Amino acid sequence: MGVGETTKLEPEPEPEPKDVHRHQEEEEEDDDDVEEEDEGLSDTRTAIALGLSAKGKGQRQRQQQQECAVVQQVSDKLVSGSLQWKIEAAREIRKLVRKSPSSSKTRSRLGAAGVVQPLVFMLSSSNPDARYSSLLALLNLAVRNERNKVKIVTAGAIPPLVELLKTQNSSIRELATAAILSLSAAAPNKPIIVASGAAPLLVKILNSGSVQGRVDAVTALYNLSTIIEKNSTELLNASAVSPLINLLKECKKYSKFAEKATALLEILSNFEEGRTAISVADGGILTLVETVEDGSLVSTQHAVGALLSLCLSCRDKYRELILKEGAIPGLLRLTVEGTSEAQDRARVLLDLLRDSPPERRLASSVLEKIVYDIAERVDGADKAAETAKRLLQDMVQRSMEQSLNCVQHRAASCNPSVIPST
Repeated sequence: MGVGETTKLEPEPEPEPKDVHRHQEEEEEDDDDVEEEDEGLSDTRTAIALGLSAKGKGQRQRQQQQECAVVQQVSDKLVSGSLQWKIEAAREIRKLVRKSPSSSKTRSRLGAAGVVQPLVFMLSSSNPDARYSSLLALLNLAVRNERNKVKIVTAGAIPPLVELLKTQNSSIRELATAAILSLSAAAPNKPIIVASGAAPLLVKILNSGSVQGRVDAVTALYNLSTIIEKNSTELLNASAVSPLINLLKECKKYSKFAEKATALLEILSNFEEGRTAISVADGGILTLVETVEDGSLVSTQHAVGALLSLCLSCRDKYRELILKEGAIPGLLRLTVEGTSEAQDRARVLLDLLRDSPPERRLASSVLEKIVYDIAERVDGADKAAETAKRLLQDMVQRSMEQSLNCVQHRAASCNPSVIPST
């Protein structure tokens, strides 16, 4: 499967599981809403409408009764049937969810009928069909159902899923990745998944999986990152940088997927191995700069955060690399258009980039022209001069404050005993 078209990298919202390879959270609308009757109906039309409504209600009740009976049969097969019966029951669960007019209710009925535990047991079966069919069934039960997600993890699904992430069978491995993704969307499950050792295996999939497998792995790692300390290496290691950069290159910078990829790259920028990997990756810094220019409010904030982490760690090492990729225009725009956090980060980074030897400093005339062009695009020609002046004054003020802080720091660190008395 090629990655030439950016649209192929966009993870879709979690759908009805006709395609079980797509699993990202989205609320499901109630299928049972009934359109209200028009107030102007005649008595006859009202009677007919009420009759049809009652008939429809009775039909739905019969369908629900039939489904409940089927659910109970499936549960009985899973609990006490032979292995072949269990496999057939697992396949039936997938069909029930896909064909149900109210799949959310069907998932809830199946979860309440006790099918989760036997399906989890099947994940460890030596029979490939049993593993495959139980994976598909559990995926269909977990989608858009928080309670089932928690039930599946509580039943012990994570250890066998971690083992399936190691298998050489790519189809099983991709389904296991999708399952981890779906289960990681539930907050109670996240610490259990992190503690299981799944994260390093997801990072490996970033390097060797299919496109959809890598997209699912990124989303799962992002879900898990919400409970990880900012500078922790428990979730990610430097080997994740290159595939993340490659995926970010090929997706739309303002997409939800770009927001997740840049969030992970910002985490990686908080330790030295990650920073080094970003700087040596093919187009690593350039891709972050492009995201600052073209990304959404969220992805620009993460991208400038990653660049700032690099520059703060060692300005001499990273400043010229960032300047070389043309970061100044995007950072200047971000001081006006970004979130408050992104604006602060962009201003700090601009100060760091400007604090360089005179022969390497950006010419003031060039800087003024860049600021004016951005101001004109943001506020229009009438207010461009005023906005540009304010931006330049703000940058000068921050530079002066930084210089004053340095002077005060040096003065405070002096030993009075060595200061001449005259």
